Amino acid sequence: MLDQEDLDRLQEAEDNPNKFVVSAPTDRHKLGVTTVICLILNRTIGSGIFILPATVLKGTDSIGITLIIWAFAGIVAVAALLVWLELSLSIPRYELDGNEVSVPRSGGEKNYLEYIYGNPKSLTTCVYGVLFIVLGNLSGNAIGFGSYIMAAAALPNNDAAVRGLAIAALTTACLLHAISRKGGIYLNNAFAFMKVTILLLIIVAGLAKLGGASLGSGSAGPTTNFDVHTSFSQPRTDAPSYATSLVYALYPYTGFMQPFYVLSEVKRPQGVFAKATITTMVSVVVLYILVNVAFFSVVSKAAIMDTGLNIASEFFQQIFGSDVAAQVMSGIIAFSIYGNIIVMTFTASRVKQEIAKEGILPYSKFFASDTTTLCAKIWAKIHPPKTQQEEDLEKSPTAALLLHWVFSVLLIAWTSGQTTAVAYQILIDLYTYVIMLIVSFFVATGLLYLRWRNPQAWKGMSVNFRPWGGPTAALLVSVVTAFLLVVAFVPPADDSPFAFSAQGFEWYIIPTVGLGGLLLGGAYFIVFRYVVPKVKGKQLVVERVPIIVSDDHGGWVQKHEIVKFLWGVTDDDDEK
Repeated sequence: MLDQEDLDRLQEAEDNPNKFVVSAPTDRHKLGVTTVICLILNRTIGSGIFILPATVLKGTDSIGITLIIWAFAGIVAVAALLVWLELSLSIPRYELDGNEVSVPRSGGEKNYLEYIYGNPKSLTTCVYGVLFIVLGNLSGNAIGFGSYIMAAAALPNNDAAVRGLAIAALTTACLLHAISRKGGIYLNNAFAFMKVTILLLIIVAGLAKLGGASLGSGSAGPTTNFDVHTSFSQPRTDAPSYATSLVYALYPYTGFMQPFYVLSEVKRPQGVFAKATITTMVSVVVLYILVNVAFFSVVSKAAIMDTGLNIASEFFQQIFGSDVAAQVMSGIIAFSIYGNIIVMTFTASRVKQEIAKEGILPYSKFFASDTTTLCAKIWAKIHPPKTQQEEDLEKSPTAALLLHWVFSVLLIAWTSGQTTAVAYQILIDLYTYVIMLIVSFFVATGLLYLRWRNPQAWKGMSVNFRPWGGPTAALLVSVVTAFLLVVAFVPPADDSPFAFSAQGFEWYIIPTVGLGGLLLGGAYFIVFRYVVPKVKGKQLVVERVPIIVSDDHGGWVQKHEIVKFLWGVTDDDDEK
């Protein structure tokens, strides 16, 4: 419950034109354990698990090594989850009744990076903000959605039609979450359950074939892919191909980040959150390895290396022997991708709202605000509550959803000079290099720094979650991501599936643009921190004051946040 002082502060903020209030959902609107699990599952299970097993195999030329890479990628992903859990349940920190407490906040790695790399002020926010606002979307997946819809309908791949379908998918997802927060959550959960069901069916069919069963009218008997004499024979020898294969195996696991982006909206984040996310990710790792085994039980290595189809379509063709198998599988992949877009739109918009709360964007107040959803307004008119309070109606960051949509469409337009196949690959690779590798490296390395700088202090701060093995998880993520970031600048062999002849763009494009994004963020910081104040003759003052309450289970949560933006006289002392 709020005390009188908190109520007075909220009222003063409502009356102050330089302040506004953003409220967390009420308990009945908060995300439960099931939704947290489904956020991970719906984002994790996309097109990757249906397509990338063949890509990883082509990068290694070995069934055995491919399975090892998928297993290792799963270990790294679980380690990254442990890093995120340790940080999310330890920071931000606030003074409350004379004690320093941790209060989980939405925004994910934005909060961790700002805490670790806090000086100079606003630099980390600007760099991360630029990267995530521009690349923190699934425009590449949306292009993939359009391509697979065309394939499912047995239509020729028309670039304009594919891009039109991509924009339609992004638009409907944004509108859904703007109109009904609850509707978007229910749809996310439904997608997650259906995707897991599809994977389980694939696993059952593949293992049945491995056991010698004959299903449908497809080919009889399993492949010889698991012959101990050949499964590790004659692998590729160039390191860049192995590194890129590991990157592609890591990509489908990045769904673990999703619930951290909306942590303020999670019920009891300091309670069952850690157990739920760890159990889910371990389950995903097991599912992915079994799906790979299922695929390789049915589709021969030679067919995978030679075919232009994704491995899942070839799998269905081999199982059922139907000419429409590829179309059916394309429809399933398109369905799965749209689920990705639904969940990423929901979570990424919250991160962009948190970025806007820092005041670094033009019209920050607009993008940082919440609005009551249309469905909530209609429901309130049909069933007016006895004591109607605005906070009882579900809200959505509508302006942040608009920002998310604009940059998603701009990325599709930016790659319009490429074929949709090349555009898809470029956008997926950029997202992977920046959001997965660069961000994960700085987060994990930063956690190691916190542990090294003052081990006893950090031990006292991280009482809510201490991972097994101490710094082992952070060290593994830091080393692996550093290695992958560096090896990305080593050219692949001419016959590599990741060379220009196979991908359609030069190997150095992705790491160069990715690291260039850091420089762009730095340039944005200089303009925001020094140029604009000099031109205006004023300094932007930003204050974020949380209203913190107990969650009735021994933890603390943010109920409201008062945000203040004010351009005041330049404080020369702040520059010294």
